[in-house]
Amino acid sequence: MADGKEDPTVFSSTSLPLDPRLLATVTNAYLGTRVYRDILHINGVYNGAVGDTHRADIPSPVNVRVMVPGADSLAETFTLNTQTGTFSHVLRSTDYTVTHQIYAHRSLVHLMAFSVTIQRSARTTQPITVCLQTPFVPKSQDLDLNRGLDFQGAHYIHGKTLVPEVEGGPRPTVHMLWTPVPQALTLCGEEQERSWEFLTAVAESQEEVKRSYSDGLALIAAGSLHSSHAHAWAALWRDSCVDLDGPLPLRQAVYGCLYYLLSAIPPRGNPGFLFHGISPGGLSNGTRGEDYWGHVFWDQDTWMLPNILLFYPEAARAILEYRIRTLEGALRNAWEQGYKGAKFPWESAATGREVCPEEIYGAQEIHVTGDVLMAFEQYYCTTLDQKLFREDGGWKLVDAVAQYWCSRMVWNEEEQCYHIKGVMPPDEYHCRVDNSAYTNVVAQRSLKFAADVAQDLLIPVPEEWVDCAKKVKVPFDAEKKYHPEYDGYSPGEPVKQADVVLLGFPLMHPMSSEVRRNDLEMYEPVTELSGPAMTWSMFAVGWLELKEVQRAQSQLRKCFSNITEPFKIWVENSDGSGAVNFLTGMGGFLQAVLFGYTGFRITRSSLCFDPAFPDDVNKLSITGVSYVGNKLKFTITKEEMRIEVTECPRNPPASPLEAVLEESGQRFPLREEHLLPHGRRLDSEVAH
Repeated sequence: MADGKEDPTVFSSTSLPLDPRLLATVTNAYLGTRVYRDILHINGVYNGAVGDTHRADIPSPVNVRVMVPGADSLAETFTLNTQTGTFSHVLRSTDYTVTHQIYAHRSLVHLMAFSVTIQRSARTTQPITVCLQTPFVPKSQDLDLNRGLDFQGAHYIHGKTLVPEVEGGPRPTVHMLWTPVPQALTLCGEEQERSWEFLTAVAESQEEVKRSYSDGLALIAAGSLHSSHAHAWAALWRDSCVDLDGPLPLRQAVYGCLYYLLSAIPPRGNPGFLFHGISPGGLSNGTRGEDYWGHVFWDQDTWMLPNILLFYPEAARAILEYRIRTLEGALRNAWEQGYKGAKFPWESAATGREVCPEEIYGAQEIHVTGDVLMAFEQYYCTTLDQKLFREDGGWKLVDAVAQYWCSRMVWNEEEQCYHIKGVMPPDEYHCRVDNSAYTNVVAQRSLKFAADVAQDLLIPVPEEWVDCAKKVKVPFDAEKKYHPEYDGYSPGEPVKQADVVLLGFPLMHPMSSEVRRNDLEMYEPVTELSGPAMTWSMFAVGWLELKEVQRAQSQLRKCFSNITEPFKIWVENSDGSGAVNFLTGMGGFLQAVLFGYTGFRITRSSLCFDPAFPDDVNKLSITGVSYVGNKLKFTITKEEMRIEVTECPRNPPASPLEAVLEESGQRFPLREEHLLPHGRRLDSEVAH
């Protein structure tokens, strides 16, 4: 390790943050909470109508604090272990150690659990008693909860949400079983060590909650409840390892971001699991008035998904399936605004209808529809999975988005091109502008992708799609050689967040290095310094493209002001305001490492790479990169780059993978266990 021997995957402190929003989170794809919080949330369970809809608050039986009454000089440690997905509180005296662990089970997603272990460390025979403080009350402001019959020693409550998202819409029923928590636990005089384990099972059916609770009890009886959880996390990390030989804070930031993001994705090998998307603050947040109320934004598709897709295409597919299931709501959104096709909501919950509390965003920030389709495009290029489009609803969504963009464009006779008018770009300081560069480019990309998929599926391509994609206006100042943010933008106007810089990445809009540089230099000084955390990552990616490594680092360093101690929770804005556990910022930061340092770019024909990283990073290893059914390991140093195929598809494609050095055209076949050492070259690729 570059900075001493401190483990970059374990975050410890002798005290908790004063702001409870900054406590560590324990979540899986279905359940989530902040430690020591009195509520938990279920993925996809909302209460409230339209703009009032928010994650339904579920009372949390795992909100327990361990105390030792009358103890003097206890040493306390609070630790988040990202490798095992476990939060622990350790109280240590000269005579004993008390360990309290809390976790959301990684593979049994309907379970949360905590355990308390008392262990003697001296030859005493005095009983040792610890107190368990729990404010748990089986009531909720969002559910009509009723007490049911106990089951296998567990208490049982159930109830429906109070208000559906849309009139006549579903009101999910929540079922919860939990192990009763005593006021105290005692290690008797003759005992050396003892553990107590407590389960909470939550589901949307009585059958599922009872099955999950019984499964948990069986694991407790086998002594493997926590170990099964830890093994699931170990398997996750084996297939998504990012190891840096560099500064400790950078390594900690990478592991922290990966932990919180991976916590949110569906478990592998569970195809029947319905996933309901990822909100900016994750499942641990999203109660009414907090962290955008648990709604799903473009944050999921643009900022989080690329990192997930790189390692876990099946999890990325689950995210896309959420968009497919909410397509009917998107079709209704477009119809209500007078357009064809599907307009995805700026803020989405269970139905795909617009649930943003402020009408202006839902009406104008329409780039989200293109962001959704760009996620589908990235998935398709990475996996070549035609089944999603042929059989599982993907084509219907692609077709509907293309129809929307065509109906949203108007022909301008004077300029002889299509305009998209009256929008809000990603830069939310400006509204009702015409021809947002980002919006128009993402619309153009949507139409080109729709045409490509149609050809692959042997479906006739409407001429309108081709015409609109070819002739939509992309604002460009030929004199200053940069992209104005929108028609009428004046250089120097303040910008809230990354906007035009996104044309280079992730949109990969064709432009010269000169124009790319001009865009970066034009917008960097006028972008809000304390704005959303993901912004500076994209400036860093841009400078890395241009091999301006030090300028890239100066941008990436700004992100560290959004990372809080001791558990590496991100805040949306550097002044501490906005969403917490801000997965969007984490996603942007990871893209700066995974796509910036490596130069990874995924296209229809190849995975390109063009490494560039700073002087204080000596080596970067990325294990588990998924590409067209293969698993790859990239090891990059200042001197060379190695590619290892660690796993091949069961049915290999007709064209095997090759590494191609574009400068020379030299080709290297990639086979399982085959290493490819080579000097660092620009614009190399893995092709199929």
